[in-house]
Amino acid sequence: EEIGREELWRRAEQGAVTVIDVRPAEEYAGGHLPGAVSIPLDQLADRLSDLPPGAQVVAYCRGPYCALSYAAVRLLREHGIPARRLADGVLQWRAADLPVE
Repeated sequence: EEIGREELWRRAEQGAVTVIDVRPAEEYAGGHLPGAVSIPLDQLADRLSDLPPGAQVVAYCRGPYCALSYAAVRLLREHGIPARRLADGVLQWRAADLPVE
């Protein structure tokens, strides 16, 4: 299940979701969605306890065809964590003139 940019932005501003960037740390450092937490996919299984209990999680990566966010959502759901993926990625986020940290 995907979530669009505008809906994610609205929910993130309200504190209704935890946004995780599952790209490698170097890419996160180059720019990420405001408030997003860097948890690279290869670390996600070991860092599930870093997520707030009962949190709705939205994972994102490079773009709509990036497999990292699909794998992250699958792993999160296997561990009982409600998760969705951003329909786009950070490049489309920037192109829509939404803020990037």
